[in-house]
Amino acid sequence: MILLLYCCAVLGAAGGAQAQNPAPKATHTPLPSHLFDESTPLTLRIEADLHALKGDRGTQRKEHPGVLRFGAGADTGSVPVQLRTRGIYRLKTCSFPPIRLDLPSHKVKDTPFQGEDRLKLVTHCQGDRLYEHNLLKEYAVYRVFNAVTDTSFRVRLAHVTYVDSARHDTVTRYGILVESDVALARRIASDPLNADNLYDPVMEPSYMTLVAVYQYLIGNNDWSVWKRHNIAIFQRKEDPRPVIAVPYDYDFSGAVNAPYAVPPPQLNIQSVRQRVYRGFCQPDSILQPALARFRAAKDSIYAAVRAVPDLPPNDVKDMLGYFDQFYQVLGNPGTVNREFVRGCRPMPK
Repeated sequence: MILLLYCCAVLGAAGGAQAQNPAPKATHTPLPSHLFDESTPLTLRIEADLHALKGDRGTQRKEHPGVLRFGAGADTGSVPVQLRTRGIYRLKTCSFPPIRLDLPSHKVKDTPFQGEDRLKLVTHCQGDRLYEHNLLKEYAVYRVFNAVTDTSFRVRLAHVTYVDSARHDTVTRYGILVESDVALARRIASDPLNADNLYDPVMEPSYMTLVAVYQYLIGNNDWSVWKRHNIAIFQRKEDPRPVIAVPYDYDFSGAVNAPYAVPPPQLNIQSVRQRVYRGFCQPDSILQPALARFRAAKDSIYAAVRAVPDLPPNDVKDMLGYFDQFYQVLGNPGTVNREFVRGCRPMPK
C-alpha cells in the first residue's frame, strides 16, 4: 500500500511537472530524419575556434559559432552550426570534451541532417589512439542495445576532422552522433519527461527490467533513474501511465573499460569489469521474458560488435569474451537465481 501511494504521488508530481512545462505545440510537420537509418560512417569537418570551445567548461557555457561540412567527393555541403560543450565527468576530464551541435532547422533540408535540431557528438576525450578505440567500443555498446530493442538511442559513427580556425590546427578522429531525446520521443510515440523525482519502481516494469539486464550485460553501474543520471525519461502518448527510462552514456561500463573509469564506491567492487545487477526484484513473469530477449538476440549482439569499423581485433575479442561470461550466467539456472533473483534490489515497502 505504501509503495502504491508512493508511486501515485510521484506520478502526480511528474504530471505536475509536465503541466508546468508543456511541450511546445508544433506549428508544422517535422521533416523526416534519415541520419540514423544507415551505419556507414559519415565524413564531417567542423571548423570553429576550438581553443575557445574546449576551454568553455564553467557553469555558464555559451554557444560557439562554427561551420559543419559534410560528405565526400561531389556530394558535399555545409551548414552553420552552434557548438557547445556538454557532459559532466568527461567535460572535467577530457582534453577534448563532448560537444552539442545546434543545427539551423531551416537550412538542413536535403542534407544528411534533415529533420535534426540538436545532436550530441561523443568525442575521443584524449589524443591517444587508445581513447578512439574506447569510443568505438562505446559505439558498439549502443548498437548492442539497438539489437535488443528499438526503444533505444540510435547512433551514427563519423570521421570528424576538427579545424581550429584561430590556429589552423587539425585533427581527425572518430566521433559518435547520438539521436536526440526529441527524435527518440517522436519515433517511439512518447513525450520527454524532465521531472527529477522519479524512481525505478514507477517505471514500466518490463522495460525497466530489460534496461537493468542490459546494464548488467555491459557491466555498467554509472546510471540512476533518480535525478536522471545517464537516463532519459519518456511517457507514452497513448497511455499516461507507462513511464520508461532509456539509458545512454557507457564509457564507465566494463565492456568499454575506459582508463579513467572507476566503479561507484557504494557498490564495494574493485573494477568496472565486475558485474552487479541493479534491477529491482520482479516476478518470473517479467524477469524471464527479459532474459529470453537477450538469449534470442545473442547472434545480433555479437554481430553488432564485429561490424564496428576499425575496432582492433583484440578489442573485438575482449568485448565478446566479456559477453560470453554474461551468457554463461544465462545458461545456468543456479547463477541466474543468484544474480537476478537473490541479487536483485528489494522493492520498497
